[in-house]
Amino acid sequence: MCRNIRTLHNFEPPATHDEVHAAALQFVRKVSGATKPSAANQAAFDEAVLEIAAATRHLLGHLTTNAPPKDRAEEAAKARARSQLRYGS
Repeated sequence: MCRNIRTLHNFEPPATHDEVHAAALQFVRKVSGATKPSAANQAAFDEAVLEIAAATRHLLGHLTTNAPPKDRAEEAAKARARSQLRYGS
């Protein structure tokens, strides 16, 4: 999976529209192999991003869990600690 796509499920507050759109954009970039599509492909690229974002919002709206919601600040701190161990300062 693309490193820039983050888990969006079970956070408090829930994932924002911008976070879902960014994940969809990264997915389409990864699948298409293009970070900036040509003018000929721009419409298809944009349509795919919108459709994947809608599917992602649908999925997130229908997922259930018994786990308590994760705290964004706490998860970010854990990620920084993992990065520090992996890459040093």
